[in-house]
Amino acid sequence: MDSLLLIKALILGIVEGLTEFLPVSSTGHLILAGELLNFNDERGKLFEIVIQSGAILAVVWEYRAKLGVVLRGAFSDRAAQKFILNLFIAFLPLAGLGLLFGKAIKAHLFNSATVATTFILGAFVILWAERRQHRIRVDSVDDMSALDALKLGIAQAFALIPGTSRSGATIIGGMLFGLSRKAATEFSFFLAIPTLIVASLYQLYKERALLSADDIGMWSVGFVASFVSAFLCVRWLLRYIATHDFVPFAWYRIAFGIVVLVTAYTGAVQWTAQ
Repeated sequence: MDSLLLIKALILGIVEGLTEFLPVSSTGHLILAGELLNFNDERGKLFEIVIQSGAILAVVWEYRAKLGVVLRGAFSDRAAQKFILNLFIAFLPLAGLGLLFGKAIKAHLFNSATVATTFILGAFVILWAERRQHRIRVDSVDDMSALDALKLGIAQAFALIPGTSRSGATIIGGMLFGLSRKAATEFSFFLAIPTLIVASLYQLYKERALLSADDIGMWSVGFVASFVSAFLCVRWLLRYIATHDFVPFAWYRIAFGIVVLVTAYTGAVQWTAQ
């Protein structure tokens, strides 16, 4: 296995793990990192699916106790059934819109200019949301109604636009709809499990012709890197939100977006798609 390819796999795995659950857009970072590393071809897209699975596993492991209770009570416990129903309802908007418009979005919006622009626009949404007075009426994910789940599902659907951030749209949307910061963040984690699993399986099926045993080493490095970095990131974020807001992430998004736009305009970085 090419050592340079393994290094690229390690870097992209870390990028995926660190950005999947923060309000900074993992898709946007992977698009830009893939371009900088010259690993944005079809093989690279398949690799992104693999490392995304590592991030999913990190959340499953972190919340294994809660998920175990839900699964055991799926056919007998009303609270568990309500939780599962809420996840299903929240999953539907992105799934439906993704099937309808996913191909067109990938064809026209998966480029550095779109990512940079949505990075900046998303930052202003975060700044606006954090400056509003928070009226908390839902303190725990177990207190959410079906309507709450639907609203968060609609918010998550905005993440179809690369650079928006799935977790950011869900968390900020949840806060705007009356969820506590902790409830919005945790529901974003839980919602990521069915969302990313279904998306990964669907993309894996579509790209099955690209599967090769020669890439197992690269996949393994990326998967482990994504799992470890995502696990550490999730634990850090849960501690962070106890005493902090998301304003620093907004300023990071603005700075990052400006850097991409400036380097593209000046030619300092030859982004493959503008």
